[in-house]
Amino acid sequence: MSKRVPADRLPAAYEEERRERLSYVIGLVLALALTAGAFAVAWLDLLSGGAALAVLGLLAFVQAVVHLRFFLHIDLERSHRDDLMLILFTVLILLIMVSGTVWILYDQHIRMMP
Repeated sequence: MSKRVPADRLPAAYEEERRERLSYVIGLVLALALTAGAFAVAWLDLLSGGAALAVLGLLAFVQAVVHLRFFLHIDLERSHRDDLMLILFTVLILLIMVSGTVWILYDQHIRMMP
């Protein structure tokens, strides 16, 4: 197999494409490993109760970070901080909406119990 660079591409662009492809492959492997770990904890009953929920929550958080870093290419560099702030603000708004909904439903449940 020849390692020649195509004539219509510069070597720097070719190298950047190779690095981006490698980033996607690393992200895919990490995402699959984290998903398999979550399925193993849930399906094989490796942990029980609160410990299983804590591990599943941790695996979900790590997988979200993997997706942000390897697939959306959002990291802590200066140029990507605006994107990160937008995502964090969206998460904050969603948390406020979900927690308010749970609070209202819980209050309704308590008021309707005999």
